[in-house]
Parts: sequence; structure tokens; C-alpha cells
Amino acid sequence: MRSLKRNTHRLRAIRPPTSLPAPPRIFSAPISTHPSASNDVTSIAPIKSLLIANRGEIALRIARTASSMGIRTTTLYTDIDASSQHANCTPHSLALGPNTKGYLNGPQIIELAKKHGIEALHPGYGFLSENPTFAQACEDAGIVFVGPPPKAMLDMGDKARSKIIMNAAGVPCVPGYHGPEQSVEELRGHAREIGYPVLLKSVKGGGGKGMRIVLKDEEFEAQIASARQEARASFGDGGEVMLVEKYVVRPRHVEVQVFADRYGNCVALGERDCSVQRRHQKILEESPAPVLDDATRHDLWDKARKAALAVDYVGAGTVEFILDKDTGKFYFMEMNTRLQVEHPVSEMVTGTDLVEWQFRVAAGERLPLTQDEIEARIHERGAAIEARIYAENPDKGFFPDSGKLVHLVTPKVSEDIRIDAGFVEGDTVSEAYDGMIAKLIVRGRDRETAIRKLELALQEYEVVGLSTNIEFLKRLCRSQAFVEGDVETGFIEKWKDELFERKHISDEVFAQTALGLLTSQTKKTTSGPHGETLGFGEAATQSSRKFAFQVKRDDAAAEVSDEAPEVVQVEVTQRGHSLYNVSVSRSTDASTASPAVYENIVSEPGSMVSSNKSQLTTFFPRARVETTLVQDPAAPEKLTVFQLGEKTELTLVQPGWFEKALGLKEAAASVVAPMPCKILRNEVSEGQEVEKGAPLVVIESMKMETVIRSPQKGTVKKLAHKEGDICKAGTVLVLFEDPEAAPAASSE
Repeated sequence: MRSLKRNTHRLRAIRPPTSLPAPPRIFSAPISTHPSASNDVTSIAPIKSLLIANRGEIALRIARTASSMGIRTTTLYTDIDASSQHANCTPHSLALGPNTKGYLNGPQIIELAKKHGIEALHPGYGFLSENPTFAQACEDAGIVFVGPPPKAMLDMGDKARSKIIMNAAGVPCVPGYHGPEQSVEELRGHAREIGYPVLLKSVKGGGGKGMRIVLKDEEFEAQIASARQEARASFGDGGEVMLVEKYVVRPRHVEVQVFADRYGNCVALGERDCSVQRRHQKILEESPAPVLDDATRHDLWDKARKAALAVDYVGAGTVEFILDKDTGKFYFMEMNTRLQVEHPVSEMVTGTDLVEWQFRVAAGERLPLTQDEIEARIHERGAAIEARIYAENPDKGFFPDSGKLVHLVTPKVSEDIRIDAGFVEGDTVSEAYDGMIAKLIVRGRDRETAIRKLELALQEYEVVGLSTNIEFLKRLCRSQAFVEGDVETGFIEKWKDELFERKHISDEVFAQTALGLLTSQTKKTTSGPHGETLGFGEAATQSSRKFAFQVKRDDAAAEVSDEAPEVVQVEVTQRGHSLYNVSVSRSTDASTASPAVYENIVSEPGSMVSSNKSQLTTFFPRARVETTLVQDPAAPEKLTVFQLGEKTELTLVQPGWFEKALGLKEAAASVVAPMPCKILRNEVSEGQEVEKGAPLVVIESMKMETVIRSPQKGTVKKLAHKEGDICKAGTVLVLFEDPEAAPAASSE
């Protein structure tokens, strides 16, 4: 593999445009990649105490490295996070108060650090991590900010200014308009000049917030209004300032992890492909990037280091590029002036601890490795992939979720399998913050091995209490296009039919669910001396129980489908101790096929048996099957089954008379908020007739806009909330006319 240490390659100083303040000086010295490349002397002052100005998994991850380096660590928490893992990971933790936005209160955080004599502050990612004003305030207060200089953050944080600096440094940029004129017509004129499709994004943007693709001219006004509204909500004042850029139709998102010290040394720790995204936000990240020729890879590294040196960067940063699949050209997109969520991928392929590097560089030390040494490690250590485990429902457009982790089992960790998590079983994932539960990172000798190991690790996950993307990630690992490395940012949309294909649920899943329920119920009742039913004679050992299960289906297609949900009948007959006959009848084939019958199967409970959880091992005629069954404590009819690496959600169907007597019948005459949210706007008016699937209300939760659609055809009777209202989960949003009084409202 070709070395990146090119001491003969020099940068030319280029006169900047006069319309903006001059960018930082671009030196005509070689790109330094060696720890001893400079003779300058900077005093080294090891960090002894640290405040982590963040929460969740990144706070825990920073605390682990700090502890290993003997740094006394203090964490912060808002009231809602008082019982969180990060608030309790060290003996020292400080309260920010009831405001959920407390992690953004820079003056308060700095005051706490000063009051408690803390030397340094690590901002993590998100929140204040890319706020140059906060970084400068830390320096002014005598607190070491573990991050880049405020000036570098300022230059790279302004998307328009950063493009000017990059062009001057010889780093290619996407054609577009990055100027101060911001009227809709001015921006529309530039869009026409560039040529549709174009991409609108906030100059303060990140994580897909305030970003819209405009395919044609007549969409422009609506899309820019939507982008500006979201950007203001996410980034505050100035967020509504937009860039207009040429939209690359088949882009890949490839980024380079860079690291620089105070001595002018800068290295690239490989690249990461982050093309598999939803809502412009990453789901999977991997290194090295697949299907990338060596020349392009080294060119990306070189350009990323040029970008960092052009702003006198110090510390960890990520230079993001768009790579055009059709032309092979790449363009600078932005630089994230902080540690990235996906930094563990680079750590896996380089054998480094980037947080430790951050502490050492902040203390005045040189970079620990040269570019040649890093490249040799990448060559030796294979490939790594990170999967983000989110609280969300992929089948409903990746709709965010929140709630208590009723049941949580995670994969076994090893040298090649790592989990960075912020939650344990019993914790609550709040709607007030990002819904990432954990990051699963695996390494293999090559990409194909890493993908297989990732799928196997995902199969070990068991999560109950909220929706997650784990099943979707498993399907992603099995996608032939993904395995072949045929990735782009539109991957999910391109392969949606395959990725969202409804899975077949085997008869054994229903059999095991019934056996698990029977086991948990019989454990609560008195049994005979050997576990058999009490009584005398053959009849006593042949008691039967019947169960009916409805398959949960909450995908978007189900909302507009007239197809009735599948109901499966299971009859279990106990023939002796741990010996059963099981019959499974499916509603879809009841008229044409006989029930599946399993005779004389042995089923034994596992070690984990509680009021709402049971494990059992059953010996079917051709296989031994191990199953975990979890009942929702708040709604025991909701069942979650984990079997052979797959998760299945079922509902225990109650007899009709039982539902009617207890008023359990689901009301079809209303639509409720699926989770805590803010009402952005109502899309219908009272008295309006709507079709099934029509937009009703637009809500915001976890900074994501979501459209709530009608579950039925009918007439809107009442809109329960107005724009700006804050609603709890389960709050009625829309009431329909009584279906019985208005036949047009349908009984769908």
C-alpha cells in the first residue's frame, strides 16, 4: 500500500477573495505527518481533573478513558437524567436543574467548572461541542477546552465561509451558492442557474437538520420554508441562512478522521463510509470504505489533512466528502470540529483510543503515531462496522420512540465486538433527547467477515419496551447489494422493497409462545410433587389450553390496507411432565390446510422465569428451539418473542365478550399521539372528509417532524390541539364522527 508521507508535496498560498475577511494563512510548508516534525517547544501540562459537558453513551465513553488515565472526572445531569448511567458513573456529578436544555447552558457549565476547581472540559458531540463562543469562554475562564481552537471551529462552522477556505486550499467543493443574499427569489435564481435538483441546507446545519432536496422549481418555496423552520428550531438564530448546492444524484458519504497537534503535525486515521442513512442521518458506518480504489482513498486522506491545516486545526476532527458514484469525483461537504459518534470505527481499524489522544494533545503532547504507522495498522487490522441502535420504528418511516427498557439483553463483548451504550435494563429512553440506545461495533479480517459478525451480534440483542431498528439492521446485513458494497445515501429508498419485506413467522414461534404462557401460568399455581397437574388418572395429565395470537403489524402499508391482521389459534395439551401436544391453526389457510401438529414434544423452562419473562427449550421433531418470551408489565396482552435470532411481536387475543365487558375494544373514532410531541400544524379542518392515509397532523418529537395519517376514511369531528401545543403520549389529536352515525367514516 502506498505511503501517505509526501514531504515533497507543498501547498501554495492563494490570495483569498476580498468580499469576506481573509481566511487563515495557508502555509507553503510540507504537510507534516510525523510526531517529531517540529522543533517548537510547547509545555506539557497533563490534565488532572475533567468536566464532561454531555450525557449518555458519549459521557460514559469519555469517563472510561479519563479514569484509565487517572483523571478525576465530573459529570453533569438535568433533572430528567438524575438516575441515568452517566450521572452515576463517577462519584462526582453536578445538577443542571429542571430544564432539559441544561446541557446547552454554557455560562452555567463554566461557572460549575470554576466553582469546583476543574481544569479541563470535554464537550463530547452535539450540544456545545461545536460552539466557538463556548470554547472561547472556556479558554477565557482558564479551563482547557478538549477540542479544536475557537477560530478553527468558527471557520469550519460557517458552511459558506468554509467553502471559500477549502477552495483556496485546493480542496474540491460542490458547485453552489454560499453568499449573503437570502431572499427566496435570490436563492431560487441561483437554484435555476445551478440546475435542478439542488440541495438546500443551513449554514449551521448538521445531522440532516434544515436540509431539503428540491427536484423542480415549483417545489422551491415550500421546501425552503420547511428547511428554515426546522433549522431555526435546531440551531437557533442564523440557522435559517441557506446554502444552495448542486445535488449529486447518486452520492456516497465518505469522511476522513483527522487528528492534529499544536506542532503542525496532522494525520488521517483512515476513511469511513457512512452512506447508509435515513432522514439524512447515519445508521451504519464502516472503515475502510468499500469499492474505493487506492488512489482515490489516498487523495481523500490528503485533501482532508489539507482542510484541517488550512484552519490551523488542533485535535480530533472529521472532514466529510460527497463522492459521486457516477463520476468518481469527490467534493468537500463540511468539517465536524469534534469527536464523531462513529469514532469507534476508526479506533477499531487503527488500534487507537482517540479520546486518549484528545487528552494528550490538549495537554500539549505530540501525536502518538506517524501517518506511515497508522497506514500499516489499517492494513493489518481489517475492517470495522458500527451499527447505531435507535429507539425508532423503521416500518413507520423510522418514527422515533421512547419508553422504559423493560427487557434488555446485549451481545457478548470481546476484542472484536464492542458496545458503547448509555442505558441498561430498567432505564427510560426520554423523548427529550436523541433516541440512540447504543452503538454496536465489530471488527473482522475483511469486510465480509465483519458483516457476518455484525449480524450474529445483532441476533443476540433483545429489547422490549420500545421500538428499535435492530430487526431492520439484520435485514440490512443480509442485503446482497450491501454485502457487495453497492452503497449510496439513497440506499434504503432504492432497496426498500427488499429491506421492508414482511417476514414469514414460523409455526414454532406460535407454539413456543403458547408453551411459554402455559409455563409461566402454571408456575403461579399449585402443582403436583413432580410438576404434573394434580388429580388422578389419565385425564388429569391431559389438560388442554387454547390461545389466540394476533400478529402485530404497524408498518405504513398496514395503515392504508384493508387486509385483516392474521390471527393464529394454538391448542396445547399436556400429556405428562414437560410433555405436550401442540396444534397451530392459521387464519390465512384455515379453509385449505390442516393445522400444524407437534406430538409428544418435550418443553422445559429455562433459568429465567419471572412474572413477565420466561425462557424455555423445546425439542421439536427436527430441531431444538430456545425461546425467550416477555410480556409487557403494563399491558400483559402484548407479547415479544425472541427465537433463533429473530424478534416477533404478538398480541394475545382476548375473547370478544371479555373485551366488551372491560371496555378494552380499541376506539376507531380517534387518533392519538404515538409519543410525547409538539404540534407543528393541523393539516385538516373540522368537518372535512378524509381518506384513509390522508395527512392529519404534523408533530415534532426528538427534533424530527412526523406526519400523522388517518387510519380510516371518515369526517373530522374535532381537532383537539392547536399549533404549539405540547402533548403526552396517548393524547387524542383528532376525533372523527361516530362511524355508526356516519357510514361514510367506514369501519376500517
